[in-house]
Amino acid sequence: MIRVLVVDDQQLVRAGLRALCSAQDDVEVVAMAANGAEAVRMATDHVPDVVLMDLHMPGVDGIEATRRILAQRPMPIVALTTFDDDEYLYPALRAGVSGYLLKDTSPERLLDGIRRAAEGESPFDPGVLSRIVRTAGAAKAPATTRDFGLSAREREVFDLLARGLSNAEIAARLHLGVTTVKTHVAGLMAKTGESNRVRLALLAHPPAG
Repeated sequence: MIRVLVVDDQQLVRAGLRALCSAQDDVEVVAMAANGAEAVRMATDHVPDVVLMDLHMPGVDGIEATRRILAQRPMPIVALTTFDDDEYLYPALRAGVSGYLLKDTSPERLLDGIRRAAEGESPFDPGVLSRIVRTAGAAKAPATTRDFGLSAREREVFDLLARGLSNAEIAARLHLGVTTVKTHVAGLMAKTGESNRVRLALLAHPPAG
C-alpha cells in the first residue's frame, strides 16, 4: 500500500484527492495538511511513501515545506500545482521535489505519478519537462557519452529518461527488463553524480524527432 500525505490549502482539493486515492486498492491517504508547517509535522509523524505538495499556500509555502521535510529525511515529494511558470518550477526543483504535476492533469496520470514516485521515479507534466530540457539545452552543450564514460546502452536509457519515460516505458522501447533499466538508471546516477531522475533529465538531451 502506498501511503500518501496530501498538502493543499483548499479543503475541496484535499477531499477530492482523498476520494481519488481511496478508490484505489494500492493507494491510501494517511494524512492531510492545509499548509506547509502542518506538512512538515505530518511528514515527520506519518513518514509517508509520497507527498503531494501544493506550492502556493499562506504562511510556510510548499517550496519551503519541501526543504524542511527533506532536511529531516528523504522522501518523494511531488509538486501538484496550478502554476507551470518558472517562478515556481525552478525553486521547487532546487528545493528537491522529485516530480512536478499540474492540477489539470487527469486522475489516471496523477495516480500513475503517485505510483511512479513511490518506485523512485520522477513524474513530470510532459510540457513542463520539455521546457526544462529546452532551457538546459540553451544554457549549455548537450552531455556526451565521453563526458561521463557512458556505454551505448546507458546513453539510450539516458536520452529516453530525459523525455519523461518511466522505467517500464524505457524497458518496452529498448526491449529490456524493468530491473535492467533500474540498474542502468542507478549506474547513470553513480557516473554523473546526480541524485535523482530530475537532475539526470537536466543533463540529457533527447534526439530530435
